[in-house]
Amino acid sequence: MKPSVLPFYFFFFVSIILQQGTTNAFWLDAHATFYGADQNPFSLGGACGYDNTLHAGFGANTAALSGALFGQGEACGACYQIMCNYRVDPKWCLRRASVTITATNFCPPNNNGGACDPPRLHFDMSFPAFLRIARQGNEGIVPVLYQRVPCKRRGGVRFTLKGQGSFNMVMISNVGGSGNVKAVWIRGSRTRTWMTVHRNWGANWQSSADLRGQSLSVRVTLADGKTLDFLNVVPSSWKFGQTFSSQKQFF
Repeated sequence: MKPSVLPFYFFFFVSIILQQGTTNAFWLDAHATFYGADQNPFSLGGACGYDNTLHAGFGANTAALSGALFGQGEACGACYQIMCNYRVDPKWCLRRASVTITATNFCPPNNNGGACDPPRLHFDMSFPAFLRIARQGNEGIVPVLYQRVPCKRRGGVRFTLKGQGSFNMVMISNVGGSGNVKAVWIRGSRTRTWMTVHRNWGANWQSSADLRGQSLSVRVTLADGKTLDFLNVVPSSWKFGQTFSSQKQFF
């Protein structure tokens, strides 16, 4: 090989590697079922703690993920584009149909060969989302292809205050970009310092500091490393159970 050709091949192979590192670079194999056919599709917030997926900004296209995808709740809020694998199952798959879902729940294993047993990659989808990619009438498992995609949300990131007394939890929802939150800090108007809060479960982050009567600022870091500060997003008159929408969003 001529020396002058080497830089070209080096650039080519580096480009391939970089492309594979992006969220849209390739599709992966998994399987899917549906659940909650007789339930309100907005009530499937489950293990992530979203009380209502419509109010959380996710709509009806949601799914419960197997442990291999869900982790310990790190996937909550992440978005996946799912396509039924028509080549493998043309009987039940809709051709060229895809749907983007938000991870809002956990599909538990039964340790007896179940669809969500580790290390299986599985999406237990809301009924409306499932019907976007598969024909109605099949209550079995369909093969799918999936990839991580950026979340596109309307409006800003939302913060819901939960807890009682000095026990505070904030549920973070309607998050764009990578969608799943990696780290959170909170700052009261009187404390004036950023305090690390810890994941209690799913999308709920816990602080043991007494923050009552203070306006609150929240710093959020996503799994892709992007960070935003939401300054004074919660007024000092806040009460448990209230949700506050910011003017900022991840892209």
